[in-house]
Amino acid sequence: MINLSVVVVNWNTRDLLARCLDSVYPVTQDLEVLVVDNCSADGSAEMVRRRFPRVQLIANRENLGFARASNQGIRQSRGQYILLLNSDTEVYPGALDVLVRFMDEHPRAGGCGPMLLNPDGSLQPSCHPMLTPERELWRLLFLDRLFRRATYAQERWNPDIPHPVDVIKGACFLLRRSALDQVGLLDETYFMYTEEMDLCYRLLEAGWQLWWVPQAAVLHRGEASSRQMAEAMYVQLYRSKVQFHRKFGGGWRAARFKGLLQVAYWPRLAVAIPGGLVSPALAAQAHTYRRLLAELPRM
Repeated sequence: MINLSVVVVNWNTRDLLARCLDSVYPVTQDLEVLVVDNCSADGSAEMVRRRFPRVQLIANRENLGFARASNQGIRQSRGQYILLLNSDTEVYPGALDVLVRFMDEHPRAGGCGPMLLNPDGSLQPSCHPMLTPERELWRLLFLDRLFRRATYAQERWNPDIPHPVDVIKGACFLLRRSALDQVGLLDETYFMYTEEMDLCYRLLEAGWQLWWVPQAAVLHRGEASSRQMAEAMYVQLYRSKVQFHRKFGGGWRAARFKGLLQVAYWPRLAVAIPGGLVSPALAAQAHTYRRLLAELPRM
């Protein structure tokens, strides 16, 4: 069996994808790389065929979303470990070897993730506690800075010691095939966002461990480039979070989560509306908050 399968889902990120693939191949592992292209219009598939003939390319005729596309790659892969890797990442030398070695040495680890870095070298959130309605409220009201249970203070963690965590960020997530065989693949009813948290929840419930391994480092451009999230994506993020709560906590927990979102977002809207008279950015935020609050009851 191949030791490592790298699955990269791509949608219109040709140049970033090329840099990602260039960074993967120096690893010493016996590996295969699968790129699942979600009907890109920027020549991504042609670039992979031309520059990376070793890559197994799955070229979809429509955008299937992250979960379905990832599962396509997982089902076609052969490695005992499967790495879900975003196309906007670059793997630092030795990082994948470190992650695989950690999994070899920790048989109860169902998955692990590296230290993610922004392009300027600063630390990017790579993991977080399991989502609860209360933690989301603390975060939105900026109380997570006072109550550290709402988030992880990764900047205070020893960078030489792996840490057990609840959720690994999906930008770079190494998974054990036998763990996936037990709990199942990504839930394809999520079109975008929260898929990895859903999977992490199921892994933890089944008794597997999840670890942050900071000795491995990966550059991730997404956090820096998507701070001004498009309105539709912002709403989709919360639609997926509501779906997560409904799936694992029932209708009551989903309703409580939506209620707490209203507690957090009505004050934000009240600030953004007058601010939008002088700031285009605040005007855009106000429009996004209005749309989110309007769609919440239907989520």
